[in-house]
Amino acid sequence: MFILLLGVTFILAVTVSWILTRLFNQPIQQILDRIIGESVSSAWARYLTFAVYVVGISGGVRVWDFEKYLIAPPDGEVASLTPEAWTMEIYRAIVGTLQSVAWMLLVFFVFALIAFVIVKGREMKHQDD
Repeated sequence: MFILLLGVTFILAVTVSWILTRLFNQPIQQILDRIIGESVSSAWARYLTFAVYVVGISGGVRVWDFEKYLIAPPDGEVASLTPEAWTMEIYRAIVGTLQSVAWMLLVFFVFALIAFVIVKGREMKHQDD
């Protein structure tokens, strides 16, 4: 039953990450095209997509939390995988994936905003010359 839970949370994390990459693919590509140029931006966009999957899966599949279903604490029993536990783990997988990817994209967009301001400032400086 534990292996099934691990597999289900992994598939959920991959699915949520896939949906998020589809939602943010075009804005990320446009930002990178504007900041670093079209010749290199596709490679960076690919890397960012890979990073979304890695961060999303690692945030959604929290293996260290699953130990409670394998190892009994010193003063208790091994937790059982009841329907309620399944519901909570599925919820945690989805929310963990969303939360991890949201933080990663927030960091990306903050740095992209800073880079955009720098690029825009240089363009305005060159127009004045």
